[in-house]
Amino acid sequence: MTATMTAMTNTGDRLKLGAKDYASRLLIGTGKYPTAALAREALAASGAEIVTVAVRRVNLDRNAEDSIWAQVDLAKYTLLPNTAGCSTQEEAIRTAMLAREVGMGELVKIEVIADAKTLYPDNQATLEAAKILIAEGFTVLPYITDDLVVCKKLADIGCAAVMPLGAPIGSGLGIRNPVSIRLIVEAMVEYGVPVIVDAGVGTASDAARAMELGCDAVLMNTAIAGAKDPVMMAHAMRLAVDAGRLASRAGRMPMKLYATASSPLEGLIG
Repeated sequence: MTATMTAMTNTGDRLKLGAKDYASRLLIGTGKYPTAALAREALAASGAEIVTVAVRRVNLDRNAEDSIWAQVDLAKYTLLPNTAGCSTQEEAIRTAMLAREVGMGELVKIEVIADAKTLYPDNQATLEAAKILIAEGFTVLPYITDDLVVCKKLADIGCAAVMPLGAPIGSGLGIRNPVSIRLIVEAMVEYGVPVIVDAGVGTASDAARAMELGCDAVLMNTAIAGAKDPVMMAHAMRLAVDAGRLASRAGRMPMKLYATASSPLEGLIG
């Protein structure tokens, strides 16, 4: 690793969420793996520091062998509870409160699903839930559609990041609306609010594309858990996120309609 890359990783290029900052810009989930052991192995290969869990779908009993407390080393990873499975703002608020009550902390990803077929989020309900939870002291990361106006409203009320979808959850379709994502990125720079693409990533090139568009991080689950080799895919995603971030910061060459010679024409041997 070059000195420049080392400096970016260790000091000047960390992801800040609330009061903490992180070297890794890849966030992953724990669901859909064939075994808990494979999930742990993939997590290690990903280099992720933040692990998201669906509060309503995991065992919250600290003494149970299959509990989230037994699966994730909380001395090493930051837990990001999410409100997956909630369809109203009231459900999302109660689920976030439950997560904090059982010791998961105040960092929370808010999901309020409006449509059972597409799993598209209810932006308005998410906004209202976020307002209440922020007032209750939570650090809120809202999952929403790629809607610039909604992202601005969420930034205005104090969300720690915005999490627009790249495509429907679990679809693996990649970034379907790069223009919308880019507009959100540019707007959030003015707020100082990170943009985390959440949902729709299918392979490493999708993750790299999100980062090349200027996003601050990528959250995924199925892309890794659903791969033929989840551990190998987790490693690939780690490299893709790093490469995309570096490419974004490096600044790509201008795109041109016609060819330009790589070498100057002056001094050619006749």
